[in-house]
Amino acid sequence: MILTWKEIIKEVNSWNIKIENFDEKNINTNSYDVRLWNQVLKYKDNTLDSKKDNEYEIINIPEEWLLLERWEFVLASTKEKFWSTKYTPLIHNKSWVARLWLFIHITADLIDTWYYGNSTLQLFATLPVKIYPGMKIWQVSFWETKWEIDIYKWKYSEWNGIISSKSHLDF
Repeated sequence: MILTWKEIIKEVNSWNIKIENFDEKNINTNSYDVRLWNQVLKYKDNTLDSKKDNEYEIINIPEEWLLLERWEFVLASTKEKFWSTKYTPLIHNKSWVARLWLFIHITADLIDTWYYGNSTLQLFATLPVKIYPGMKIWQVSFWETKWEIDIYKWKYSEWNGIISSKSHLDF
């Protein structure tokens, strides 16, 4: 079962859901808008290796905007951190994003219950597009869990901000 806007507010007020810098203006019918952080991560090599920690650079998004060129790929992060002991967060694109030919893949759209942190997202521009720090680009919904919850303790736990691939830890 998905929480509606009234239930999201109620659960935030009761601390069953935590959204850093919560603002009721960001509530939708059954989700909460989350914003783009002020940095993106860009890999340095054109060929990436899943067995190694690939080199990358962090690029600050200027207040005025950052242009993503056609076919450019970067990783980005939500500005907000969110967490719940009772619900499973699920992050989704805002519909207007695809209408600008900006494809966003959420690297893990189903957020583990008890995970607290930013979500890392992949941005892929099929046409040149400007992005802005703080723009409402994603939304998070909260889903009721049915059974016992295990605390998240995996390779991406306890990270903040944009996270590069940690696939090399699986080898």
